[in-house]
Amino acid sequence: MSHLYADIVLPLAQPAYSYSVPAGLELREGDAVAVQFGARYIYTGIVWRLHNEQPNAKRVKAVGRRLYDVPLLNAHQMRFWEWLAEYYMCTLGEVMRMALPSLVKPRGANEAEFLGAEFSPRTEPYLALAEEWADAEKVAAECERIRRRAPRRAELLEQIAQFDPRRRNELGEIPRRLLECDAAQIAALRKAGYITVEERERRVERSADVGFNLPELSLAQQRVAEQISSSADEHKVHLLHGITGSGKTEIYMHFIAQTLAAGGDVLLLVPEIALTSQLIERMERVFGSRVTAYHSKLTALRRTENYLHLAHSSGGELVIGARSALFLPMNRLQLVVVDEEHDSSYKQSDTAPRYQGRDCAVVLASLAGARVILGSATPSLESYANAQWGKYGYSRLEERYGESRPPRIILSDTMRSVKRGERKNHFNIQLINAMRDALGCGEQVMLFQNRRGFTPFVQCSGCGWTMRCPHCNVTLTMHRTTNRMECHYCGYTANVPHSCPQCETVDLKPMGFGTERIEEAVAELFPEARVARLDRDTSTSQSAYNRIVRDFESGATDILVGTQMITKGFDFSRVSVVGVLNADNLICSPDFRSSERAFQLLTQVAGRAGRREQEGTVVVQTSEAEHPVLGWVVRGDYDAMARSELAERHAFSYPPYSHLMMFTLRSADAMLLRRGSAWFAARMREKFGRRVFGPVAPPVDRVRGVYILRIMLKIENGRSLSRARELLRELLGEAAQHEEYKSITISIDVDTQ
Repeated sequence: MSHLYADIVLPLAQPAYSYSVPAGLELREGDAVAVQFGARYIYTGIVWRLHNEQPNAKRVKAVGRRLYDVPLLNAHQMRFWEWLAEYYMCTLGEVMRMALPSLVKPRGANEAEFLGAEFSPRTEPYLALAEEWADAEKVAAECERIRRRAPRRAELLEQIAQFDPRRRNELGEIPRRLLECDAAQIAALRKAGYITVEERERRVERSADVGFNLPELSLAQQRVAEQISSSADEHKVHLLHGITGSGKTEIYMHFIAQTLAAGGDVLLLVPEIALTSQLIERMERVFGSRVTAYHSKLTALRRTENYLHLAHSSGGELVIGARSALFLPMNRLQLVVVDEEHDSSYKQSDTAPRYQGRDCAVVLASLAGARVILGSATPSLESYANAQWGKYGYSRLEERYGESRPPRIILSDTMRSVKRGERKNHFNIQLINAMRDALGCGEQVMLFQNRRGFTPFVQCSGCGWTMRCPHCNVTLTMHRTTNRMECHYCGYTANVPHSCPQCETVDLKPMGFGTERIEEAVAELFPEARVARLDRDTSTSQSAYNRIVRDFESGATDILVGTQMITKGFDFSRVSVVGVLNADNLICSPDFRSSERAFQLLTQVAGRAGRREQEGTVVVQTSEAEHPVLGWVVRGDYDAMARSELAERHAFSYPPYSHLMMFTLRSADAMLLRRGSAWFAARMREKFGRRVFGPVAPPVDRVRGVYILRIMLKIENGRSLSRARELLRELLGEAAQHEEYKSITISIDVDTQ
């Protein structure tokens, strides 16, 4: 009988390796196993293929053991990983390294270290009524009997007897964490023989109820929901284009309820972790314990527990998460909803695979046989074009939900305000007056400034010197709360200088303004107002973020200052004024996507105002009041923006009429990098001709002491992407073997944003 072998994927930038399967060890594709790699290191690997083909290696190591009682990957997940590795030009090991929670894939320098790193599920006490007290009437009578001498004990016994049966585990037991009591009360009931207590592995309880309390849809929402349903056979992907405040979430809820009632799983993606808490609370009110959160701010233990729970699940789950939730093992995936589908946060740009979450959601759903709803008030031009070309279904929702009305948008000319003396502390008079009126009526204000810190840099008034990071080609940002100068690229910090090191003048001026400076200026203008700031510096943890949002939602804060974190998805009923403090840095960015992104961001932030009966006011401060993007925003004219941008992109073959690949080359040796990038660009031009652009230096061309150059490749629609990837792999292999340039690191970003 031929021997059995397994191709194992390891969390390394390496191909799969073949191992022999010991007799008696039963394995399935997708199983996690412990294997030795190298002289002694033990890794978690994924069984990718089982076969009888003898490997070419002289010595074939054996698989150690299986790690979990269920496979970590199901069939459509494995196909999804293969597609990711092929399309984004990376290895399966790199996909594994990014896709699985850290505790699911332990490793160790030896067996003892590996055992110490293995995941151990949490246990907790589970309570149940003792068999002799299973009769409800008997328990009720006993509670009355002991109530006078032991009221707290009687109350707990009553609570246990009447506890919601849908929230018990499969044995009818109640998790200790769901009861409001202390250990002494439980011990007393147990000692008296009323209850039993067993220590068991902690599991997430799921309600069996399918009677969800759904919000009622308006006539406009019903019409759109019917359009989505009727197009399901023709289009598995549907773009829902609904203005801000139109009630897209209510439509999502109805389709989610249908899917859960049929025993299917639902994946609801949001672009940023910041949006999940408010949305999760809202969904839990409707779908209860069916909801599972998944994002990077959860602890490693919590992410691992959620992952393994879903691997065991047989359906009926609603997962809400950021882009990493795409990799969860949802065994009966039937619906994927991508909220704010236009958002650039769906793009992973730091490490391989540099994937686009929205595009990957469409592919994953196709592999699982699921439907997709893409929702946005300002759809990406790629999705909009796919809808116009008939690839996606398309529905438009142009009425705000309930009694709310679209906000009034005012363009406030900064240059004019300066000339007239109507500008104070970074605020034009129109915004100051609007804020004063809102606060006087007990309403709230949101202020958007897309820079954190106190000031982007300090400059010497005598010689023009600015303080720069010694490791990165960028100025240091001043942070008043820490009284430090900080680099937002490498984390380097330094004391705030008291004088210029070049000319020794003490007149150092803060240039520009960030959220810290705005927070301080607001406090000076409105000393009675309660001001909070929401940016990466203040939301250092999920609890800190939740506290800021809860305070603003409850009215404990009057004015919220923030970066892009405040622009998306929030629904605050008392916000009547939104201020955009500097629109110029959005509309004047040197990027072919800048107009689209500026329109999206300004429209989204404007949508935070007046989300109930009253009309909101949005004041956009700019020195480019005649810019066409701002005109489109004021009129809410998405179609005009799309027509103009698509015509321009068609003329120059930019997405959605092509695919862009960005090659980033890095080296600590600037001259070597120059020579190597010129050689690599020349080799690319031999294969792709005029489709190659560069090498060029990015705006920040040195980070952590490493120099950076970039080369862009443009592949027009209709050309073979798979053939382009074949040629590129050959070139990358050639570069990796080049005697002089092999030390240069080359990373690839397919469909770069």
